[in-house]
Amino acid sequence: MKIIRSFILTFILFITALCSVKARTTDSLETELARKWANSKAYALKMAELMPEKDYDFKPVAEEMSFKEQLLHIADNMKWLVSSYLKVDVPKAKPDAVKLNKADVIKIIADAYDYGLKAHYTLSPAQLNEKVSFFAGPLTRRQILILMHDHQTHHLGQLIVYLRLKGIKPPDYVGW
Repeated sequence: MKIIRSFILTFILFITALCSVKARTTDSLETELARKWANSKAYALKMAELMPEKDYDFKPVAEEMSFKEQLLHIADNMKWLVSSYLKVDVPKAKPDAVKLNKADVIKIIADAYDYGLKAHYTLSPAQLNEKVSFFAGPLTRRQILILMHDHQTHHLGQLIVYLRLKGIKPPDYVGW
């Protein structure tokens, strides 16, 4: 009988430990994604600062967005995704891009990253698992969050090329 009790106790402790590891893994993933988002914000802001204001309208080719338009596109996409799918309130006003200077654009991109960071911290695991209707088909809110990471990385990669074409060394990459 003592052996059976010992076995049951060991089994219960083992299951408890497994559940604890699973909970920490979920929390850890959310924490790691939020940290990565904050690092991406810092990286984007460094790139925005490096480009001289006179070159904010620079386009590598006529069909591409300008440096400023790329940054504003990143910000607009973040604000749309967090307000439409990730339960974060975002001001609806959209300033005239032509009238924006470098400082204005940097403030807009910084605020957009902050809205994204708020989504990282305020959505519960259950909310992240909820499906939403997206133009590409149903996705979980977690997938929308990861889409935001991918989208901003895609455009930041393009901005590296813009900087290099202007003879500016981009900041060292921080992807974690």
